[in-house]
Amino acid sequence: MERGERAEGVGEAGRRAVHSGAEEEGRSEQPSADERSEGLSGGEAVGSSADGSAGGPAGATSTPHAHVPDGQPDGDQQARVEEAMKAAMKAVMKENVNESPKEPLKERLKEPLKEPLKETLKRADADPESVDVWDDGLIARRVTENASALAAERAAAPDAPDRGPRSQNPAPLAYDGPLRARLDALRELVGLSRTRLDSRTLAEAGRVLDEAAARRKLSGQHTVVAIAGATGSGKSQLFNALAGVPISETGVRRPTTAAPIACSWSDGAAGLIDRLGIPGRLRRRPLQSPEAEAQLQGLVLVDLPDHDSAAVAHREQVDRVLKLVDAVIWVVDPEKYADAVLHERYLRPLAGHAEVMFVVLNQIDRLPGEAADQVLDDLRRLLDEDGIALGEYGEPGATVLALSALTGEGIGELRELLGQFLAERGAAARRVAADVDAAAAGLRPVYANGRRIGLGEDAREEFSARLADAVGATAAGEAAERAWLRNANRACGTPWLRLWRWYQGRGDTGTGRLPLRTPADEEITARQRVEQAVRTVSDRASAGLPAPWAQAVREAAVRGSQGLSEALDELATRAGLAPGRPPRPGWWPVAVLAQAAMTLLQVVGGLWLVGQIAGVMAPNLGVPVLLMVCGILGGPLVEWGCRMAARGPARRYGLDAERRLREAAASCGRARVLDPVAAELLRYQEVREQYVKVARAGVG
Repeated sequence: MERGERAEGVGEAGRRAVHSGAEEEGRSEQPSADERSEGLSGGEAVGSSADGSAGGPAGATSTPHAHVPDGQPDGDQQARVEEAMKAAMKAVMKENVNESPKEPLKERLKEPLKEPLKETLKRADADPESVDVWDDGLIARRVTENASALAAERAAAPDAPDRGPRSQNPAPLAYDGPLRARLDALRELVGLSRTRLDSRTLAEAGRVLDEAAARRKLSGQHTVVAIAGATGSGKSQLFNALAGVPISETGVRRPTTAAPIACSWSDGAAGLIDRLGIPGRLRRRPLQSPEAEAQLQGLVLVDLPDHDSAAVAHREQVDRVLKLVDAVIWVVDPEKYADAVLHERYLRPLAGHAEVMFVVLNQIDRLPGEAADQVLDDLRRLLDEDGIALGEYGEPGATVLALSALTGEGIGELRELLGQFLAERGAAARRVAADVDAAAAGLRPVYANGRRIGLGEDAREEFSARLADAVGATAAGEAAERAWLRNANRACGTPWLRLWRWYQGRGDTGTGRLPLRTPADEEITARQRVEQAVRTVSDRASAGLPAPWAQAVREAAVRGSQGLSEALDELATRAGLAPGRPPRPGWWPVAVLAQAAMTLLQVVGGLWLVGQIAGVMAPNLGVPVLLMVCGILGGPLVEWGCRMAARGPARRYGLDAERRLREAAASCGRARVLDPVAAELLRYQEVREQYVKVARAGVG
């Protein structure tokens, strides 16, 4: 049968047995294949190819009826039961399907099927060994293997809860404490970094968080395992061998598998399969047997298209599903096990997922003698070069084995290993942990650095000193000191000396041989010094930081430097020289009185001499000369003493003015530049701490 015919409907035998009457009403009015299988047995379809056919093992014909052992009813009675059920299905399908859209097909099939089933059950109660369960190949799950089990199940039915897939509510997945802490740290890390890093950098971390949250809400009793491989590797054969029935189509035509097919060994996995985006027509059930159910309980096996398919859509399907499954079985063959596409695109990037990875060398039946062991050893070597840890000698890592899906060699070993893997119920959590590891490794360049970060006291002091120089704090202090000394000289100097200085300053134009700098030149120089100080501190603060955070630190410094020069000028005006004259010390009045006394002595001595010369007073040169000499020499001596005494207070006054200006400049620079830079560094330290928790190891 051609592929287009299979995609259009089911196999010829399936159409005769299930919906030959429904085709007359038109394909658009047919119930879905899932509803038909659910109405018959409450299970899911089996034996269908990848394109949705519901035929027998090869997807073209129905499975033959089960053989009736000796001692059971004759073929006519068995056939009557089958014909009655088929006729009931046809009658229901021929009804108006729009009559009761809310009533499921399973309920509408109950009444027509009651009578033939009652007849069979009565015979089973009378003689359990004389009745066998019928199987026409379309039932996804037989009710039981023998009539005794059927009778026991009917007896326990009133007390047993409804085990249908709609009534099951499997327990959700639970992560352990360390993994929850890592996920919380990753969530905090992403939240703190959204304003500093671009969305592409955080995209993978966000996807891991979303997928971890979505997986946590689904069943923790099931493990989703994907079978992936290259074209012709035999992954579909392996899928069918594990399921025990030909579900996935195989053949030499490429590509054969066009869409993922899911096979579940137990109920309650619908949510997991929905998450993979696999439609109902591509969901199957394996061949039911107690041994298989016990060994592979909770397995959801997914057959993927070829990862090297010529169809781009197939490769996209593989990449999408591989991010959602709990574990992967990589199937390689002796010809393409060293394919660069497999190793460079998949195995090497997924090296951290070794604990949830199986690597299977298929088609060993094609290798003669010891060639299979040699190829397997070479495959292990390549996996080791890819950085994939091998689970040997009890160490955690990938499981590597050789088998032949065609002959069945090694299938039992794979089943046993899968059974042990499923029994641990830890694949989903290990997959999430590996995803977190991969996300942390991808984020390492933007969070980890190899040196201590932050601004030290020396850097802060240097920045403040540069701002103080830009605002002229030293010059302002010296000017304040000179002003104090000048006031002291004016207060304590001799009148004659002050008169002489006044006379000299009367014709002073205020210019000298050196040209004076204009205020504009000084403003330009101060602005350049401020910009240089900001660049220096930003470079020192961002040294050693990852590029995004270093850029954030520099941007914060540049934003703070805007308007800094103007603010410093305003502060210099307010915090520079105090208004009015400098304060006078307590000894200034004494010095002023002493200077006045020296001047008075000079005046008295001079008048005395004039009086003697004029004949008004008796001649006596000694006393007036002595008075004049004392006044003339005492005035400069008092002035010199006051100048010596004024140096200390003047120095302190100048230093106090310089200190006030430096503190004002430092405060302005701290508020505008240092605090924003420190905030960025603090944010980086916070995210770095969260990153350490995510990565589970310290970073340099």
